[in-house]
Amino acid sequence: MTDKSSCCGGDEVRETVRAAYARIADVDAQGCCESAASCCGGSSPDALAQALGYEETEIAELPEGANMGLSCGNPTALGALRPGEVVLDLGSGGGLDVFIAARKVGPAGRAIGVDMTPEMVSKARRNAAAFRDRTGLDNVEFRLGEIEHLPVPDGSVDVVISNCVINLSPDKPQVWREVARVLKPGGRVAVSDVALKQPLPEAMKQSVGALVGCVAGAALVAETERMIRDAGLTDIRLEENSRAVELMAQSNGALYRETTALLPRGKKPSDFVTSLSITARKPKQEA
Repeated sequence: MTDKSSCCGGDEVRETVRAAYARIADVDAQGCCESAASCCGGSSPDALAQALGYEETEIAELPEGANMGLSCGNPTALGALRPGEVVLDLGSGGGLDVFIAARKVGPAGRAIGVDMTPEMVSKARRNAAAFRDRTGLDNVEFRLGEIEHLPVPDGSVDVVISNCVINLSPDKPQVWREVARVLKPGGRVAVSDVALKQPLPEAMKQSVGALVGCVAGAALVAETERMIRDAGLTDIRLEENSRAVELMAQSNGALYRETTALLPRGKKPSDFVTSLSITARKPKQEA
C-alpha cells in the first residue's frame, strides 16, 4: 500500500517538500520559522526545543544553525541512547539530533544523518566540521538520500530516530519497511512525528502549505501503528502529545496562521493533529 498526500502525487509531494526545505536551509537559523514552509511556527527555535524537552545545555553545545526549529518532539531522549551505538536520523536537516546523539554514543559510536535535500546535507556537513572542532568527536556523518530508500546497509543500525519528518513522505509504509531493514536484530526505533487524531477537512488536505508544514501529509494514529506493525516491528508504543502542537501554533508563525484559516470555525490545529512519540523494536533472531 502506498500512502500519498491528497494535494498531489507522490513524486510531486517529494519535489514540493524538497524545494521548500532547500529554501529553509538557506535561511538563518533564528529566522527559519518565519518561513511559511517551516514545520514550526515560532521565531525562537531554541525556546521551542526546550519546550519539547531538550536540555538547555544540549542546545547551547550545538553548532550554530543546527537547530532550525523543525522539531515536534525529542527522539534522542526517547531513544535512551547508549555509548557505542550506531544511530541513524531520518531527515536530519541541519543536524540537531545527530549532534546530540553523537555526544550520547561517544567516540565508540556513530551518528548518521540522511536527508534528501542537498542544501540541508551541505549545511549539516558544515556544522559537522564545527562540531568536530568544538568537541573533538569525529563520529558524525551526513548522507544524501531519500528515507524511502536509505543509503544504509541491512542490519547495521542500533537505533533509528526521526523528528517530524516521516509525515512528509508520500510512501510511509515504505519508510517503515526501510527502518526495519536497516535495524540490527533487537534494534530500536525512537521517532517523534505528527499524526492525525481525526481526518482533516478537505481544504487542509488539498493545501500545499499544510503539506510542507507537516499537517496535510500526516497519517491517522491508528494507521501509523498499522504501518509499523506491517513492517515487522514489535513492542510498539505510541504516546500522543497535543501540547507540542499547541506550542507550535501558539507562536503564531505564518504557517500556522495559514493552517488555522483552513479549519472549521472554532477549531484549532491540536483538535486534529498531535505530536506522536513512537517506540518500537526489531525482533531478535531466533537462536
